[in-house]
Amino acid sequence: MKNVADLFPLSITETAYSYADYMLLMEKVVAENRTTGPKQSEEYAHYTKLNLARMQRLNKTVVVDETLKNLVSQISIPQTWYILTEAWCGDAAQNIPVLAAAALSNPSITVKLLLRDENPALMDAYLSNGGRSIPKLIAVDGDFNELFTWGPRPAGANELMLQFKAEPTKTVKEFVEDIQRWYIADKTKSVQKELTEILEGVFVEK
Repeated sequence: MKNVADLFPLSITETAYSYADYMLLMEKVVAENRTTGPKQSEEYAHYTKLNLARMQRLNKTVVVDETLKNLVSQISIPQTWYILTEAWCGDAAQNIPVLAAAALSNPSITVKLLLRDENPALMDAYLSNGGRSIPKLIAVDGDFNELFTWGPRPAGANELMLQFKAEPTKTVKEFVEDIQRWYIADKTKSVQKELTEILEGVFVEK
């Protein structure tokens, strides 16, 4: 088991957002017609507004699968699920409410959110194909032993992203609409299935 305590100094652990506080941050930046991070534009502010609405909807409607719920309820190791994110990220908006809903049913699990661009050293330790893709979930125990990671998106959505990058025949706007349609059709099933498989591999005795 890898110890990653050096990646989580007090400057990170003491400033991480609870899920409730992150939602308040989303509301604040939307009210100010901006986003989080150094990239500020009308487009990013627009995506952030859409993401807030998506997260608020998912917070009310997501139903955690019984298998996943049972797995989470059986976890006895106190742990923190740190999630790297930014308000403009569509994948984050679609997946973080599901991760939070799964985790928050067990008091042994604490969910904390960190802004990617405020934590470059941590982000660079968890790159995806060399990129700073988010959201990225890093689960650690009380001694900062890494338990598991997940992200930045379910395999099906990731395949769409890889296809777009390999052969970008569509505009970014068209791609964003395509991946949004994928998430709507998927109904959070893929992220729940992947998290279930990870938890089974880590916490279920063989």
